[in-house]
Amino acid sequence: MDGVSGNHRARSVGVGRAHAKAILLGEHAVVYGAAALAVPIPQLTATASAGFSPAGDGQGELSFTMTGSASRALVTQASDGLRELTAAFKDRVGVSGELHLDVILDGAVPTGRGLGSSAANSRAIVLALAELFGRELSDGAVFDLVQTAENMAHGRASGVDAMAVGASAPLLFQAGRARELSIGCDGLFIVADSGAAGSTKEAVELLRAGFERRAGAREKFLERASQLTARAEQALAEGRAEDVGAQLTDYHDLLREAGLSTERIEAMVAAALAAGSLGAKITGGGLGGCVIALTRPDQASQVTRRLHEAGAVHTWVVPLRRRAEHV
Repeated sequence: MDGVSGNHRARSVGVGRAHAKAILLGEHAVVYGAAALAVPIPQLTATASAGFSPAGDGQGELSFTMTGSASRALVTQASDGLRELTAAFKDRVGVSGELHLDVILDGAVPTGRGLGSSAANSRAIVLALAELFGRELSDGAVFDLVQTAENMAHGRASGVDAMAVGASAPLLFQAGRARELSIGCDGLFIVADSGAAGSTKEAVELLRAGFERRAGAREKFLERASQLTARAEQALAEGRAEDVGAQLTDYHDLLREAGLSTERIEAMVAAALAAGSLGAKITGGGLGGCVIALTRPDQASQVTRRLHEAGAVHTWVVPLRRRAEHV
């Protein structure tokens, strides 16, 4: 294994960036091997810088700082995860020796909202470490490292977050593989934060418990989820925005029936639909988090206003633009 001297200190500081994502359809089903559709949210970013700190500075092998208003519990959790991620990175790229690293993370992706904050943070840190050590990582290697961190943070992770936080276009993810979606229509996705953090682990356990109570429940859920996701993929490719919206709303109904919605989420979905959205649903694991609504541009202002009136604390607009499929 290589040490940290010589050309492996190609830069004094490494910088990495990633962004948020939102799931259109496929939450929870994707963990069982079904497809999921996701869109990047480029305006919500995570930026990490990594440098070498002097040995003997009292910080041990790693000094970690999160900017912004992160809670002490969140910083502690992120720091523990970073130590594991750094160890995995060293093992993956063949770096040995005593490391004294200084990592600063500026994360603008809200936590617990189903927007991929932990995956975005991990990807930004992996890319920062790779630049610091002068290592070229393949897309697959970056995915594997971020996925390792996701599994530690959430238990069994599907991989969609690890892939989507580095994507430049809407994608279909299934069983560890992704491809860009063919988009035949224009529109806007409005992502609205309910202000309440959800828990992916809790949601997964709740859904699993429901499956265990009712014979055939899992198969029924997966069949319906796969059907809606496939319909939405086809409607996107064919430019049928109204049908895409209908599948979004139907998928929300599926998640609500599974007990994964909340009173505020329901109010926000209803408000978006009443304001003219083509479709709206919870996005992410559930039990809090965000709503995503597909909207025509001329209705965006009204939909946004109604979402805030229904309890949204933040909203972001994600354009949907026509594009051919890339295989």
